[in-house]
Order: sequence, then structure tokens, then C-alpha cells
Amino acid sequence: MTDRPKLRLLPRHEARVRGGHPWVFSNEIAMDVAARALPPGGLVELEDARGAPLATAYFNPRTLIAARVLGAPGTVVDRAFWHERLAAALHLRERMFDKPFYRLVHAEADRLPALIVDRMGDVLSVQANAAGIDAALDDILGALTDLLKPRAILLRNDSPVRELEGLPQETRVAHGTIDAPVEIEENGCKFLLDLRDGQKTGWFYDQRANRAFVAGFAKNARVLDLYAYAGGFALAAAKAGAREVIAVDRSAGAIEAINANAAANGLKVDAVKAEVFADLERRIGLNETYDVVIVDPPAFIKSKKETASGLRGYAKLAKLAAPLVAPGGILFTASCSHHADLVNFAHAITHGLGQAKRSGRVLQTSGAGPDHPVHPLLPESAYLKALTFQLD
Repeated sequence: MTDRPKLRLLPRHEARVRGGHPWVFSNEIAMDVAARALPPGGLVELEDARGAPLATAYFNPRTLIAARVLGAPGTVVDRAFWHERLAAALHLRERMFDKPFYRLVHAEADRLPALIVDRMGDVLSVQANAAGIDAALDDILGALTDLLKPRAILLRNDSPVRELEGLPQETRVAHGTIDAPVEIEENGCKFLLDLRDGQKTGWFYDQRANRAFVAGFAKNARVLDLYAYAGGFALAAAKAGAREVIAVDRSAGAIEAINANAAANGLKVDAVKAEVFADLERRIGLNETYDVVIVDPPAFIKSKKETASGLRGYAKLAKLAAPLVAPGGILFTASCSHHADLVNFAHAITHGLGQAKRSGRVLQTSGAGPDHPVHPLLPESAYLKALTFQLD
């Protein structure tokens, strides 16, 4: 530990670290020649401008988020360290869920910066989104194996964030074998997942509670699920007794998944392959209405400079979805773009509703489920925003 490189912060830039913030930006560090020459992902000791110790972190001189804090000064970072942090995350999830289907690790909020682990029964899907976590993967995977004895561990290291860290993109099985779809359970339904080709880690556990809430309005209802992916909202609605469920997605793979999952549960869902904006305009032209309309798109805003155009996209989506909601019906809309905060997202949606000349009330403002905890100093970790309206 004493041999670790020491990085000094610039004067008057230590307060956030002392206050518990897990990130240090490159413009807060005295980036001399020695600092710039350090290998990406190596452990360092952070000091204030006077040399007083601040924290142990891993460091990447090539990125804007240059240092990610792991613990107090002099923290021993070995397999036992990762085992302890992972065990704490596991204990929390086991208090919340009685079945092994959840996000096990949600990065900084679980004191495991840039690490994502989703648990699909006896299979784990892992993303290492920073050089420091990538460098520690052998110890992390070893600790996960010790704790959970998984049948298989899949590395879904294909996030664009890895490119910013100077890391290659890859998808590979790091432990065991995966030679068939993996089955999970959610809201009384089972889903068969292709973890290798699915989006993100293969499933979106973050919407579990929102799917259950919206399904509460689905009995005897006509339901339209837009951007349906593998059918999480659609199947929950069908299970709750909807008289008709239509699920729309432009991906042929998603349509196949919806059909397979509906069949596996003995449920009827009409899966439609279409681009959502065009499909909405078509349905408006046919004067169709639904008791529940669900709009859960992928992120419209991938970078800060796209914020304004992305918000216009959300407003347009609300404008097109609103005419399809029957009077007294339910509109659920969500954003997973962390660059759009709740206030701006809500403003975009209400602007779109106003353009459609629809009024109503917000029944629930929500986010991700409790297995996606939010770091109190990182508003970015509250990435998911959802609004459920009843429209007049």
C-alpha cells in the first residue's frame, strides 16, 4: 500500500472527496508527467494539496472521471475486499427478494464503482465499465463464485462506456457454460432470455415495480405496450387479466422473445414489429384507443449535447401517445436517459400532452426498483424516471 502512487488534488478541490463523493475529475487533479504516465486502472492514494491523505481509488489518466474512490486511505484491495463488498450487496438483496432474480450490484451505490452484476438464478451477467474494475475482474469473479456458486458467469463488456476507458468491447462466458436461454421470474411470469444478444445485461430489472403498478390497471383493459423489448410490461398486463395486449417493437429479436415468453406463460400477446413513431401515427389515423398505453423507450439522450433534441423526442412521443389513451385511461411513460433530470423530463411530457390537448393527473412518479439504489451524491445514478398519468 505504501508503494502506491500518490495523486494530489489541486488546492480547494478536496471537499467533495471528504464529503463522500465517489468521483474525482481530471481537472481536479495535479496532472503532472508522472500522473499522466500511470497505467489505466491502477490503485492510487489521493491526497489534498498539502499532502494529507484522502482516499484509496483506482485511476485512469485518460478519462474525465479520473479517480473512483474505493475506500479510506490505505484500504487493502484484494479478493477479500471484493468478497466483503459483494457479500454486503447480496445481503441487502436477500432482505428484499425471496427469489434470486435481481440486480445484485449497482455500481457506486453499492460501493463497487462502475461494476454491474445482474443475477438470473444460477447465472450472473456482469459489466465492468471502468479500467479499475476491469483490472480486478479475476478477484471479483472469484469472490462471486465463492459467494454464489453460479452455474455460469457472462461478461457483457460491450457497453460504449468501455471505449471511453480505453477498454475493448467483448461478450464472453467467463465461468461455466450458457448453451440455452436463461429463465427468470418476475411479477408472476417467467421469461426466457438470450443473455448474449439482449440489451444491456439481458434484462431490465429496474422496471419491475413499475410493471407491477401498471399491471394493476390492466384487468379487462385494452393495453398497448410500446418499445416492448422482451415483453415485461405486456406479459404483466396479460397476467393481470387484460382483454387485449398489443406489444410493439422494431426489433425482430424482440418480437420473437415476446412470442416465446407469452407461449411459455400460456398468455396471449399480439406482438407487432414496427417503428414506434410510425406505428403511433398509423393508430391515430385509425382512431384507435386503449385503456392503458405504456411508453418505455431506450435512452433518447446518449450525451449531454443531445439533451435538448432528446427532450423534444420525449415530448413528441407523449404528443403521439396521448390521443390513443381512452378518456379516464392510463399513460405510463419513462426515460432511462440520465442526462435528462426528472424536472426536464416531466416538462417535456406535459408539453407533449398539452400539444395533444389532453389533461389529467399524475398518479405516480417513480424510478428504478430498490435493487438499483441511488448514491446520494450522484444524481446521475437516479437515471430512470417514470410518470403514470390518468388522462381525461
